[in-house]
Order: sequence, then structure tokens, then C-alpha cells
Amino acid sequence: MKIKAVIFDLDDTLYDCTGLLIDASRKRAAKAMVEAGLPCTEEEAYQLQKELSDKYGPYHLVFNEIVNKYRANTTLINIAYKAYNSSEVSEIKPFPDVIPTLKELKDRGYYLFLLSVGVHERQENKINILGLRPYFDEIVINDQEIGPLMEDCIRNLIGRYTISPCETVMVGDKIRDELRIAKSLGMITIQMLHGRYKNEPSMNEYDRPHYKIKRIFQVPTILQLNNVGRTPDRLKIVAIGGGTGLPIMLEGSKTYSKHLTAVVTVTDSGRSSGVLREEFGILPPGDARNCLAALSETEEQERDLYQLFQYRFNKGSLEGMSLGNLLMAALTDITGSFEQAIKKASKILSIRGKVLPSTLTNTHICAELEDGTKVEEEFNVRALGKAPIKNVFLKTKDVTPLPEAVEEILKADIIVIGPGSLYTSLITNLLVSGIRNAIRDSKAKKIYICNIVTQPGQTDHYKVSDHINAVVKYLGDGVLDYVIVNNNIPRKDILDKYQKEGAELALMDEGVYNLNVNIKKADLIEDINQKRILWEKQDLIRHDPDKLADSICRVYANLPLLTIR
Repeated sequence: MKIKAVIFDLDDTLYDCTGLLIDASRKRAAKAMVEAGLPCTEEEAYQLQKELSDKYGPYHLVFNEIVNKYRANTTLINIAYKAYNSSEVSEIKPFPDVIPTLKELKDRGYYLFLLSVGVHERQENKINILGLRPYFDEIVINDQEIGPLMEDCIRNLIGRYTISPCETVMVGDKIRDELRIAKSLGMITIQMLHGRYKNEPSMNEYDRPHYKIKRIFQVPTILQLNNVGRTPDRLKIVAIGGGTGLPIMLEGSKTYSKHLTAVVTVTDSGRSSGVLREEFGILPPGDARNCLAALSETEEQERDLYQLFQYRFNKGSLEGMSLGNLLMAALTDITGSFEQAIKKASKILSIRGKVLPSTLTNTHICAELEDGTKVEEEFNVRALGKAPIKNVFLKTKDVTPLPEAVEEILKADIIVIGPGSLYTSLITNLLVSGIRNAIRDSKAKKIYICNIVTQPGQTDHYKVSDHINAVVKYLGDGVLDYVIVNNNIPRKDILDKYQKEGAELALMDEGVYNLNVNIKKADLIEDINQKRILWEKQDLIRHDPDKLADSICRVYANLPLLTIR
């Protein structure tokens, strides 16, 4: 049944409540308690609130514990709550993508409702300051002290519009409150991963939301995929590549699919992968290692696995060696094959999806350069200061593809090539004829993600058309359905840093319009001011995982791509 309505929560769903208001509320409560006789300073009362909340979670009765700790009068609890929930609201703004998303949903004909729980006057002030009223068909503020049960609020709200629960989506941040109730009624639930409740564990099946998102702009994509029958259980995505780009793409795609397959290159010959390859005779594990971490189930687990898998020893005989690569080498020895090592690691890590090598043949990528020189091995193919690459090929002829990789490609709904190093991460997979032929034969939508910047040693001075032509040269003409190109130009000071290293923005050029492919433009760049996971050693201009996956799924679902996030 198609979705007709979306109910949004307010706090930490449509604006940054935790960052902007919670801190101010804690300070008001601390001041009120101290003025009423709590025997400590305001700073101590404020810090104690933060410590207790961080330690025990957002549902903990913080004020009760503070009063008990100081053996103060219990009347201070109500005084603290009153100050905390004061109608005083500081200057707040919606998340940047909220208004454009609400407009998009309205234009697509969805009913939009806002259901906010809290002290009525305070919530009313927030809604007015945020300027959200014009975008909702109805706004309901359920006063937490005197209002009806939330379940009754939801039933009454959709009942007034003759909409059934299975035609409704609930978007909120609290899995034990609005999302649990909505799911019990038969609604689709989407958790916004922001604020105090984003790491709240699910206690049972009713607590587990259908989707988890980090940006509101992902909601229209989820609704459209649902309406065309491509829920996460039914959408099969295959991503082909390696290096830094593939795990980024996988990380964002977990929102939309439970059937993710990474087909990774095995021609790496640099750093610790190269050492293990030479000394132990195993296939290079680095690209598979990154994808395993990216496909872990939770953001927290992903961070922990990243730190563990990417840890490099900095002294002794293991200096420069990646712990993740050592673990993969050990599993290869234990299981007897690289393929089984990946499967064992996937099981141990409980990943969502599959990581498959494009081939189990121990081969190398080679290149013929414009000056006639030939170089062998990935490290030399991407080396700086050499002549431009004219042609690439594998050292071993008639390389056999992994049968399971071919099978997944043929079953896919979407095949994504890139982003990543053009020759050494992407095209090296296409040099395996069985992989190339499977992509050609697949009925999936085939999408190439163009790199944001050029890569010295591989794509010096390449424009967008040069990137596309290189992929088409090895994949075949007329195979690609779409190319997604970034149109967000970074700041000049950032580009200047790249130019000093010989890299530059991969710019759109007239040549792309002479190609037999549909070009889609979107803002794909990650916020480079925020702290982020780096899949490799360099702090590059990267694709944003959520923007990238959203754009891919919008192309598949025939939605317009968003250029301002």
C-alpha cells in the first residue's frame, strides 16, 4: 500500500534541540536548584546533569538523583523540572534541508503532520520561531502533563483525514516513544539519528525502526522507493570498486538496502597489503577490510571497527602494518582461502551484505604509457611523474571471475561503479572479462559516480568526459545508464591545497553531452569542516555517504536530484 502521509516529531528531528536548547535548559535548572537551596555551585549542578545523562541515558531521573546525592528537599525536583521546561526558547533554526524537503513532499502530494510532545507554550514558541506552520496540514501539540496518550493522538490525527496507519510514516528520534507507538499501530518508522537518543539501543522488535537516517532529505527517497516496491528487503545494490570510495558508498547505502554487495579489486600492491601479498602469497586484503568495516550494522560499531582495522603499528618489525590486514591474513591461513577468509570475517562482524573479490587470481594491474613505456603493479601504475596512462591490462591473461560476484551482478537492481581511483580501483575490476560481461548482461540500472577531483599519476588534467570515456573504453559503449557528477564547488582555499599537490577539480565540459549517457548533477561533497572517518591516510575532498546514496536511489526511483543540502 502506498504512503499518503508523514508525521514528524519536532525536537532533534527538524532542528538541533540537543545542541541548542538542552544545554540552556540544564543551566536554568542548575540555577533554580541552587537558588532554592541545593548545597553546590551552579556549575557543579550543571556538570552533574551532563555526567548522569551521559552515563545512564536520556530517560534517567537526573534531578531525583541530584537531590538524593545532596540529601536536599524533594521540592527541588519540581523546581528543577519547571525551570528546565520553561517556555523560554533561544534563537533556533530548522536543519538546512528541512524546508526544501517539506516543500518537496507537499509538491508530491503527501499529507504532512507535526506531532510535538511537551509543555504547550514552549513547543508553540519553538514552532513559531522555526517558521514551520505553512508546511504542515495540521500541527498537534500534546501537552506532556495533561494531554491524551500519544497513541490516541496519532489515531485521531490520521482518522480525521481517513488515512490508515499502513499508509503513514512516522519520523522521530525516540525509538521508545513515538516510533515504538507508531510501529505498534502498523506504520513505517524512520529514526532521525541526532541528539540524545541517537544511540539508544532497541529493547525488542517494536523498538527497532524500519529505517535510520541522518538527514531529513532522505525521507522522500525512502517514500518513493517504498511506493515502487523497493523496501530494504527487496532492493539489491552492487557496488564495484575499491580504495576509499567503495566503503563510502556502502556506508550511505545501508539506509536503503539490506542486500548490499561490494565487488572489490585485488590488485593492490602498496603498503602493508603489498608486504603481505609478497611474503604470504595472499591476495591484498586492504580494500575488502575497509568494506567490512563500512558494512557493520551500527555507526558506533563502524567507528570501533574502523579504529581497530585501520590501526597501523608505528615501531618494530611491524611498523606500517595494518592490524586489519594481519587479521585478514590470519583468517586466510585458517580457512585456506581468501574468499573464505572474507566470509568468516563477515560472519564474525555480523555485517549487512557481502564483500566479494572480483577474482581469486593472484594478478597485477599493468599500464602502457603514452611514451610507450610499460609498468607493472598498482604501485607503479599510480606513481607520480610518469607519462600519462594510455592503456591498462592485467598481467595474467584469462582471469576467472568469482562466480558469486557474477551471480550478484546479474541479480542486482542497481550497479554502481565508483567513486574511487579510476584505473587502480574501478577499471581494474572491469579488466576481469567475466565481471565486465556480467555488468553488460545485467538488467540493473548502471550508474557511474565520477570522482570529485583528479588524482595525480592517474588522471592528471582529466575533465568529467575523460573519466567517463575511460570507463566506457573498458566497459563498452551504451552500457552505462547514468553518470552522477558533483556540482558543489569547494572553497578556493581548499582547492588551492589540492593544486599544490597536482590535483584539481574534475570539471564538467562540453564533451559529456556527446556521450551516450544520461548526466545527473548533485551536491555530493561531505562537510569538510566536521570530524569524519577517513578510510585512508589522506584527508581528501570526499563524497558524503548520505548524499551519494540518496542521489543513487533518487536516480533509480526517478526522483529529481537535490543540489542544495
